[in-house]
Amino acid sequence: MELRTLKNRLKTAVRGHKLLKDKADETVRQFMNYIRLNKQLREETEGEVTDALRSFLMASAVNSPETIEEAVAMPARSVKLKSDVKNIMSVSVPSIEIEEGDNTELYPYSFATVSSELDSSIAKLSEVLVKLVRLAEVEKTCNMLADEIEKNRRRVNALEYVMIPDHEETIKYITMKLDENERANTIRLMKVKSMLAK
Repeated sequence: MELRTLKNRLKTAVRGHKLLKDKADETVRQFMNYIRLNKQLREETEGEVTDALRSFLMASAVNSPETIEEAVAMPARSVKLKSDVKNIMSVSVPSIEIEEGDNTELYPYSFATVSSELDSSIAKLSEVLVKLVRLAEVEKTCNMLADEIEKNRRRVNALEYVMIPDHEETIKYITMKLDENERANTIRLMKVKSMLAK
């Protein structure tokens, strides 16, 4: 009975090992796609933020700090983030969407009081907001997928190097014992037969 149970467990462990390996391969493939997307988004976002900050620096050189502070003190636009979760290879990862507010006015100040560099900077920063949110979502997804890959790798290794060999060793031992008992019974029966024949 123990031998039958162990054989069933071994079959389940081998099947589970194959499924986990397949899951690991697909998770790594998804992870690599997100890493590429992360790299592309990061490069684009960093370039746009650098341009926006350069424009802001030029605006700071042309306008006084008080003028700039007064111009950007009250934001004209509001955005709402709608967060949800999506499933990638049984990993719940964040999904963030941006919902624009009611007010679509981009510049909260009079154009007569500030230079065009500040206008350019604010326009660039408002455009980069969507990419920043997307980048945050992709980076968090990458981190969560990396954690899942590590956990899955540990499970696969535990099955491959511990559980399956232990079951195989135990099955081999029980089979040898049963064969030994069978041989002992055969020898005993042969001795009994020879004694009865005498």
